[in-house]
Amino acid sequence: MIWSKHSISSPSRTDARLAGWLSVAAGLAAAVLVLIVLFLLHESWPVLKRTGWLRFFTDAAWHPSEGLFGLAPMLWATLASSAGALVLAGGLGVASALFCRFYAPPSAARPYRRMVALLAGIPSVVFGLWGLTVLVPLIVRWQPPGASLLAGILILTLMILPTMALTADAALAAVPKAYLHGAAALGISRSGTVLRVVLPAARSGIIAGLLLAAGRALGETMAVLMVAGNVVQTPHSLFDPVRTLTANIALEMAYATGEHRAGLFVSGLVLTGMIILLAVAALRLGGARSHV
Repeated sequence: MIWSKHSISSPSRTDARLAGWLSVAAGLAAAVLVLIVLFLLHESWPVLKRTGWLRFFTDAAWHPSEGLFGLAPMLWATLASSAGALVLAGGLGVASALFCRFYAPPSAARPYRRMVALLAGIPSVVFGLWGLTVLVPLIVRWQPPGASLLAGILILTLMILPTMALTADAALAAVPKAYLHGAAALGISRSGTVLRVVLPAARSGIIAGLLLAAGRALGETMAVLMVAGNVVQTPHSLFDPVRTLTANIALEMAYATGEHRAGLFVSGLVLTGMIILLAVAALRLGGARSHV
């Protein structure tokens, strides 16, 4: 038997150099994130120093020129549109992954996965253009004004569906084959195996994918801006026009000055905090995933 001179327990000099370079790259990535947060804090500080955090969530309206910095309506609109999209995309994405893994013939599953991956690469402005010219007029026939929270939810669903479907498919693929063989040996039907064996085993991976899709939904700007109506109000109905935090930044940053500009950076800081929390949650779920 021939033994390799180097093993994982005794890495070679090349491995050590590669590990060093990878450590530097990881450190740079972390430093970029820290610098972004510090930049947002620096730009937000003039208005935070004068008004404090609380007024951004308690002021009655968003009129920075009048000293009103109420982000609550846009925060609720952001959360509502993202949550609605996650509910729809989560169910459809898991169903899509289950179909590919356990029901579709291989000749159909492979091109279907490629089509889903292609959908993930479509620019957001194309989704927005389609929503503005097709989806909004359809909603108008049902309930004016058409550009609304519902339109934003449906567009976001289409945009995060590929992420959800592909991550769910990867989570299902990671389930050990022994689980499936054991279920077959016990005489459990295919539907019983999927519901009682596969989905529980892949649960943490599916949830992690859902959190990553949530990050995409929270950060989306252009498509939602084009179809949601851009009215600063707390949504009380799916048909109410709304404005999200990202859309507010895109619409007003070009002409904002002084405390108005600083208030928009507070919006970015709030969004960044939400994304970081989602990323940490996804990392913990992914790290805790195991099959025993």
